[in-house]
Amino acid sequence: MTAETATATSATATADFTPLSDARLAELREGFDSREANRIAMNAVTDAGIDKVARNFDRARLMQRRFSVTVDNGKVTSQARSGRCWLFSSLNVARFVAKKNLGIKDFEFSQSYAMYFDKLERVNYFMQDVAALVAAGEPSDSRLMQHLLHDVMGDGGQWTMALNVYVKHGAVPKDLFPETASSQNTGQMNTNLRALLRGAVCKLYAGEDAQSVIDETLAAAHRILTIHLGTPPTSFDWEWTDDDGEFHRVGEITPVEFWHKYVDAGLEDYVCLVDDPRAEHPKGVKIGIEHLGNVVGGTPTEYLNVPVSFMKECARRIMSEQGIPVWFGADCHPMMDRENGAWATDLFEYGRVYDVDYAMDKEERVRFADSAMNHAMAFVGVDVADDGTTTRRWRVENSWGDKIADKGYFTMSDDWFSEYVYEVAVPKSMLPKEYQEALTTPALMLPAWDPMGALA
Repeated sequence: MTAETATATSATATADFTPLSDARLAELREGFDSREANRIAMNAVTDAGIDKVARNFDRARLMQRRFSVTVDNGKVTSQARSGRCWLFSSLNVARFVAKKNLGIKDFEFSQSYAMYFDKLERVNYFMQDVAALVAAGEPSDSRLMQHLLHDVMGDGGQWTMALNVYVKHGAVPKDLFPETASSQNTGQMNTNLRALLRGAVCKLYAGEDAQSVIDETLAAAHRILTIHLGTPPTSFDWEWTDDDGEFHRVGEITPVEFWHKYVDAGLEDYVCLVDDPRAEHPKGVKIGIEHLGNVVGGTPTEYLNVPVSFMKECARRIMSEQGIPVWFGADCHPMMDRENGAWATDLFEYGRVYDVDYAMDKEERVRFADSAMNHAMAFVGVDVADDGTTTRRWRVENSWGDKIADKGYFTMSDDWFSEYVYEVAVPKSMLPKEYQEALTTPALMLPAWDPMGALA
């Protein structure tokens, strides 16, 4: 079909559409005014906002915040105005392990250090990936290329991508590579990096030498990151005083050595479980996302698709049996009371206020772009029924600071977990034989724009 034919076809189709007429507008106004509840809702919402009006008072007041299993991880962290939740939450799991090994209650890893190397590695990954696509003849206006260009150099990521950074580059205490203006508000830095990479892709399509473009772009990205975040340490002298008052001096240590010495819980051997609810993606099958990654040569970003009930079982067992937090990814926005720190599927009665039936289930929300993972956190508690296995509610360590919720800790109902949690990271060793075998098979590869490739 030529461009002229496509334009003509489109024009013909829209010519058959029904305009929004004055008569129809009058009907809508009359219909709105005829229902007294609409007027009451309008008066309330225009003054107080929809969440204040739709909040389910009975559900909110009866939501318990006590848990039969808790993991104390101390003061919550704050990602400020950045999208680094996946780094904060994975390092929150790691810092719990490190604090036990160090004998201290207050400790935090440098999230800025992790972000520095994630972005630098991601520039290298992106440039080599795109250069290969250009060389293979991928059109600049294809859906794939436009997706990659649109999505480039955001702050989001996945558990596997975080571990790729820690394994290769290690980690450092926060006071040795502290936050900067740009680490806490990444917008302008990301905009400049994004423009750099898009300009580099333009050069590739113009026929410039690919390796030269890659090398120049990586060097420029390194300069930008270092100007915004500082020069990360390659080694440092490590000493601390534990909570018993005993002084310790290790001497010079590298970030990689620091990671392996104090984060010895085998996090590198974790696998990601997801609940992809779409029927065409069967449970027990490994899923991969094309063109999704950060470290060339690192572990691929792949998941094992399992029932959400198994995800709950694993999270409960890790906290009950091993006593450490559990990283997870969710769609955090639906039915969230941010101020009070709560999630429940019936926490807000939007449908009653609007007189609208919001009836999609989890599979339909994923299929029709209404829901996907967009935030990563850590489970640090669960309330279990007297049968020892049935989960009732969950305690969540967020990274939004301690001025909201229960000093930054949220409570999640078990039904909300079922509907809006998409991913958990668990030790490979706790999987049954059939799941372990599934991990050895080739992944079902989904396109780069698939919702399972959403980044937290």
